[in-house]
Amino acid sequence: MCLAVPARIIELVGDRAVADAMGNKWNIRTTLIPDAKLNDIVLVHAGFAITILDEEEARKTWDLFDEIKGFMDTDDKISG
Repeated sequence: MCLAVPARIIELVGDRAVADAMGNKWNIRTTLIPDAKLNDIVLVHAGFAITILDEEEARKTWDLFDEIKGFMDTDDKISG
């Protein structure tokens, strides 16, 4: 299964960027969306920004990740 994650571009030089996804920072490339700018939220897959997202769409995905983490934390408490 493949997963693309929304992340905010926090550094950008040419088509090389650093993106922050919920506190995790990755080196990515913006080659596929040359209009990407600093502070844009992009969908990242396999190290490449593949589209620009609006804040609302990104927030929905980040909220789902938080929900999943909550389920994982509950499982740890039950089994531990």
